Amino acid sequence: MSSFQEKDYHKEEGVWKKIFKTVLNDKKDLFMMLFFVIVLAILDVVYPLINTYAIDKVIEVKNYDRVYLLIIFYAIATIAYGITVFGFLKYGGKIEVFVSYQLRKESYENLQKLPFSYFDRTPQGWLMARMTSDSRKLANILSWGMIDMLWGILNMIGILIVIFFINVKLALIILILMPILLLFAIFCRRKMLKHYRSARKINSQITAAYNEGFMGSKTTKSLVIENDNKKEFNDLAYNYRRSSLRAIFFQALFGPVIFILGYTGVATTLFFGGKMVLNGVITVGVLYLFIDYTIKFFDPVMQVSRVLGDFQNAQASAERIVSLINTIPEIQDTPEVVEKYGDTFNHKKENWEELVGDVEFKDVTFKYNEGETVLKNFNLKIKHGQSVALVGHTGSGKSTIVNLICRFYEPTSGEILIDGRNYKERSVAWLHSNIGYVLQSPQLFSGTIMENIRYGNLEASDDDVINAAKIVNAHDFIMKMDKGYQSIVGEGGNNMSLGEKQLISFARAIIADPKILILDEATSSIDTLTEESIQSAIAKVMENRTSFAIAHRLSTIVNSDLILVLDKGEVVESGTHEELLNLRGYYFELYKNQFMQELSESVAK
Repeated sequence: MSSFQEKDYHKEEGVWKKIFKTVLNDKKDLFMMLFFVIVLAILDVVYPLINTYAIDKVIEVKNYDRVYLLIIFYAIATIAYGITVFGFLKYGGKIEVFVSYQLRKESYENLQKLPFSYFDRTPQGWLMARMTSDSRKLANILSWGMIDMLWGILNMIGILIVIFFINVKLALIILILMPILLLFAIFCRRKMLKHYRSARKINSQITAAYNEGFMGSKTTKSLVIENDNKKEFNDLAYNYRRSSLRAIFFQALFGPVIFILGYTGVATTLFFGGKMVLNGVITVGVLYLFIDYTIKFFDPVMQVSRVLGDFQNAQASAERIVSLINTIPEIQDTPEVVEKYGDTFNHKKENWEELVGDVEFKDVTFKYNEGETVLKNFNLKIKHGQSVALVGHTGSGKSTIVNLICRFYEPTSGEILIDGRNYKERSVAWLHSNIGYVLQSPQLFSGTIMENIRYGNLEASDDDVINAAKIVNAHDFIMKMDKGYQSIVGEGGNNMSLGEKQLISFARAIIADPKILILDEATSSIDTLTEESIQSAIAKVMENRTSFAIAHRLSTIVNSDLILVLDKGEVVESGTHEELLNLRGYYFELYKNQFMQELSESVAK
């Protein structure tokens, strides 16, 4: 079962109900667009009547006194066409922009609410495709597609009304062809939807492959796997091409069939209508009207069929983007908590209590969905201001503990108390605002150094930013850069070394003035000299703060108040550095081996 709840939006009515509800949010522009489309359909039906009038009342009877009246009719129709086309282009464009904006806005807002479990299970390429190509495709189909669809339907209805009013027998020729068109449209529609769904799924994989190709370019070249990547990508591209071509085949097949049926109708109308003209049943103008209407009738059918094809293409996009918008976060505050503390985007800080920093795990069991139990009946009680180090092999549960503290995940059973209260009784935003988290691989955002540090506290002044940088000994190297604190870090911080990026992330965590500090192997990627330069700063920052450090280098945690040695989610040893060494157990062997390794490396240099 998925780690997040997701509604079943594979039913078309559910998908399009949500999408059209988005369109209805812009009622004024939608109304104006529909108005101009209706006027255009009326003009398209009326214009052939003017031509019929010209043939029967002017040309056939050679009554040229009515030419001026015809000129007036044509002039009015021309002006009306110009205004109408301008109107639906303007408002159709506004609808397209609005829908694209609204879908991306709702998708991004929901992404901010979703927990780590969602991102663990969802490929980045899938998300990127939803936010870019899918939203753009839906915006296009919901504006111009809706215009063409409505115009086509109104045009067909208007033509049928007029021709049945004028001559029922000739009108039946067109009407008889309708069931054939309908059955063929349903057949093509189902085939197109099947293959477009497949194509969209593969497109997400292609987007992910693009992203991995860019982000992992150094690894690719160092491992000399360019050719393997090329073959893998070619397979994806070929499968996408095959699915798309199959969908296009059925979409293209519809057009010629409509064309053949249309001109079969024209030929039949001309045959029977010609006899009626010879027998004096109808006039030449009426015959022209029916031939013109027969051609015009199948033109909107072609438009409607094209839009149906586009809708089938967009169906797969709609299903995915609506599922993203409507994905319900597994971790969310109760209505009572939201009412008092606010939600993700609307904080009620006036009700936020000050966090002291006491943390307690009470019989906590946790397992990832469809995975093994990571923690079982885990108990831990930490007082405010204590520093805790977590040690153990990969998979021992170190990251799980800090992720549970941060409420990135929630216990499968048991409870976690912050200052003596279950942390579910207060909002996620309240908790996160009191936590500073420094990752092993620091994430910097495009912008300046000043902006990246200030992300920890958007209300911080420039002096606050500079002071935070000085605490972690980042100020000196920042001032050596061309523009100092206004230097651009580049995408992901690629203009800076790994050590420099880590120092910036430390400053960002510090400026938030967190009551709980999480260090996730934060110094493992930093050289020894840089590590030494920030150890004293870290010690100052950890004063009067509860801190949890996932340790890679044991030399960085010797001063911790408590060291927990974990194995398969259980604490096998605990105590201070000296106490654990005296036990001469797991920690002792680990520390000895690491000490000998570092000593041999220093001698080799």
